[in-house]
Amino acid sequence: MCLGIPGRITAITDAARLMAMAEVSGVRREVNVACVAGHDLEALVGQWALIHVGFAMSLIDADEAQETLDQMALSRESLA
Repeated sequence: MCLGIPGRITAITDAARLMAMAEVSGVRREVNVACVAGHDLEALVGQWALIHVGFAMSLIDADEAQETLDQMALSRESLA
């Protein structure tokens, strides 16, 4: 099973390589957006995506992102 973590795309860092900056739980890292790229890469800025091993695998809406983040927080709390 693969786990995608919600991240918000904050900037396009290298359009030629389809790379963008995404913020995942407060941490920014560069991700590949080839799986979600359209004709206008800048349209991805501000969008939520499921991030897995450095790739934005699919776009999700803000409600789904928040629900997933809430569930992850609950899981962390139950382990503490």
